Amino acid sequence: MKGDLKMLRIVTDGAADMPQGWEEKYEIHVLPLRVNFGDTTYTQGNNFRLEDFYRLVRETRIIPKTSLPSPGQVMEFYRSIANKGDSILSMHITSRLSGTFATVQMAAKDLRDEFNIRVFDSGAGSAGLGFMAREARLLDRAGASLDRIIERMEAIRKRWTVLFTIDNLEFAYLNGRVGAIQNLLSSVLKVKPIIVLRDGLLEMADKVRTRHRAIDHILNQARERLGGKLADVAVVHAADPEMAKAIVEKVRGMLNVRELIVTDLAIPVAANLGPGTIGIVAYPVEEESER
Repeated sequence: MKGDLKMLRIVTDGAADMPQGWEEKYEIHVLPLRVNFGDTTYTQGNNFRLEDFYRLVRETRIIPKTSLPSPGQVMEFYRSIANKGDSILSMHITSRLSGTFATVQMAAKDLRDEFNIRVFDSGAGSAGLGFMAREARLLDRAGASLDRIIERMEAIRKRWTVLFTIDNLEFAYLNGRVGAIQNLLSSVLKVKPIIVLRDGLLEMADKVRTRHRAIDHILNQARERLGGKLADVAVVHAADPEMAKAIVEKVRGMLNVRELIVTDLAIPVAANLGPGTIGIVAYPVEEESER
């Protein structure tokens, strides 16, 4: 896929959620991340799919851990997708939850004589990364400069709406990725936490008694945060496609939607939040000329 020397290479990582076909349609390169089950490490996309991930969780009863590629592996990845002198926009999961951004920065520094690499912290992950990568490609195809594309990414980063409800607290507790989850486990109540993305961190914002109430809660919060603005919206789920499909019409009825996608929660994110997680990821799509 090297081909055209003048083409901007757009890179994201395995924490991105995208509908099937987006990688090819929008020419997005995905840096695979790795998942550790005990002493065995699996690389995303290398004969390791979502179905394999959930099967191993059921069979081993091991809570998986995610691990980072080395700077050398990132350098090898860049060289495999780009030609010397190319520009690369490399956008990654929030640096406050993962070391991927720092690793990529190190690799980009070592390759500064080969490529023009701009490394961007998305401040999010999941479908947020997918939306960013697509929008960057659409701007590129419309003739926008790399600086202009990054300006738009910075504007999106400030306006994320990212809300989850977790069905299985064990994953989040053992991975330590969500503040205040530990306190819930000492409670005798059967509660479903509401998780929000704030300043690049996942925090518990509320808790409700049932899963259906939790889903209604995140939908109401999304409506309040977006304030009626036209938005691109994703419903993301971890091993619960039926629930995701069930709330699509609710999303259309409650939010001012330009485009709505439904995606699986990527393995590195699902490993931290657990099966049964349902989320809403959205951002307003007004043109930046309005700023």
